[in-house]
Amino acid sequence: MDREKFLRTRKELGKTQKQLAQLLGTSLKAVHSYEQGWRSVPVHVERQVLFLLSMKRRTSKHHKSCWTTKKCDLERKKMCPAWEFQAGHLCWFINGTICEGTVQRDWDEKMSTCRSCEVLQPLLNPEEGHPL
Repeated sequence: MDREKFLRTRKELGKTQKQLAQLLGTSLKAVHSYEQGWRSVPVHVERQVLFLLSMKRRTSKHHKSCWTTKKCDLERKKMCPAWEFQAGHLCWFINGTICEGTVQRDWDEKMSTCRSCEVLQPLLNPEEGHPL
């Protein structure tokens, strides 16, 4: 997540830098640094920000289960933590999911798969021209 996306997300959440820092369990200086581009947004912060955004934008179209969208068979579902925890709309947030047939080794690899997935797309691109 780059600085512009971080700033846009904070504004959509309706939070000040101080309020977002409290939500993220980090310092005000860190949030300021992410927005200025002085520090890159760490993986754990990106995950939490996207989670908060998904809760803010929650609508029925965002809650379609990944296993329905991806037409996963029962065997794959049984191996996937998103199915186990009945969190198909949050599959992008959960490590160890069986996306594209394999488990991704880290957040960067997972997000490179998820960013192009129709499950996460409504969250990242709610309106054409305003992608996160």
